[in-house]
Amino acid sequence: MKFGVVVFPGSNCDRDIFNTIQSDLGKEVEFLWHKDKDIKHFSTGDCIVLPGGFSYGDYLRCGAIARFSPMMQSVISFAHKGGRVLGICNGFQILCESGLLPGALLMNAHRQFICKNVHLKGNDHKIYKIPVAHGDGRYYANENILDDMERNGQVILHYCNESGEMTSESNPNGASRNIAGIKNKPGNVIGLMPHPERASNPLCGNSDGIRLFEYFEMN
Repeated sequence: MKFGVVVFPGSNCDRDIFNTIQSDLGKEVEFLWHKDKDIKHFSTGDCIVLPGGFSYGDYLRCGAIARFSPMMQSVISFAHKGGRVLGICNGFQILCESGLLPGALLMNAHRQFICKNVHLKGNDHKIYKIPVAHGDGRYYANENILDDMERNGQVILHYCNESGEMTSESNPNGASRNIAGIKNKPGNVIGLMPHPERASNPLCGNSDGIRLFEYFEMN
């Protein structure tokens, strides 16, 4: 699997995810500039990553301007053909704005930026400790959409406590049903608010991010 990391004006996690993919996952990776369009050298078995940060300064709404960039037009087409796309934090916001994922990311319920380690529970029932850093990370969708997503197995990560219990205290931003990560119905587009690239090296004291990439079958 080959990876491409899209760089927008305001991206600040692009180098982090690049280094994680190259050094920790041992995969081929390249940067993709937001003004470019050509991703013909990527096949549907490859993966395009939208990193965290503040694309275009997060003016208007988080991810709302990036959604119209030339590169995103190619990424949207790539996803519709079955290509794999991963959006982390701001990248998740861009995927929702572009319609590749349902729902929206709203301002945190406590209206404060949050930066700390949280615990996550995957559908594999394993617990991961991964950092979050966001001010607009509260996932929201109406109840019918949420019910449909859960039936289809599209909710792939929940905020939880260290024991795996999904409580209001373990929900850092007020997200609907403690949702931290989702995928589209075909399963080729993934969005998550936590930052696995910040927990992917033992030198940082935490390599749960690598386990999370393995859970996403991106190793």
